[in-house]
Amino acid sequence: MKTKLPYLAAGLLILGIVGCKQSQSQAPSTSENQEVETTAISFAMEPKSDSNVQGTSTFTADGETVVMNIELSGLTPGIHAVHLHETADCSAPDGTSTGGHWNPTFENHGAWGDAAGFHRGDIGNLTADESGNARLTFETNLWCIDCEDPIKNIIGKAVIVHQGTDDLVTQPTGNAGARVSCTGIIK
Repeated sequence: MKTKLPYLAAGLLILGIVGCKQSQSQAPSTSENQEVETTAISFAMEPKSDSNVQGTSTFTADGETVVMNIELSGLTPGIHAVHLHETADCSAPDGTSTGGHWNPTFENHGAWGDAAGFHRGDIGNLTADESGNARLTFETNLWCIDCEDPIKNIIGKAVIVHQGTDDLVTQPTGNAGARVSCTGIIK
């Protein structure tokens, strides 16, 4: 779906209200037999819970696949959980205004792709190096950007990076600790 000026204006208005930063670009790409629209949106990650964790999260939709790239700095060295949460509201100092994990299929928390079930927001873990920097690339066909399917549409959700490791077992959160960085996915 192509972004129209009224949608962009509404997104920027919401963006100002919740204090998340966004940049957006759209560029169609073509193959020999068909035209596939590529959409990319990028957001600044905000420190939460008195941390210094910041960076960017970028989402690119190309056909049926969405790729999420996160780059962070200011983390403590080691493993940190990353989740999509229900609401694109980063206003609370501890990030709790984002609600719980995004779980439109009402399944148990778990590892992404686990046959026993997982939340659509259960991305997993990333590892910060000794300088506190981390990168994560995550790709799925179970998400979409601004589509009409509420089970796939990530618009209106939030990216949360946690202080600790997601154990991929504890219900419903993975026992990942405080929310140290946040951004809302608003379009």
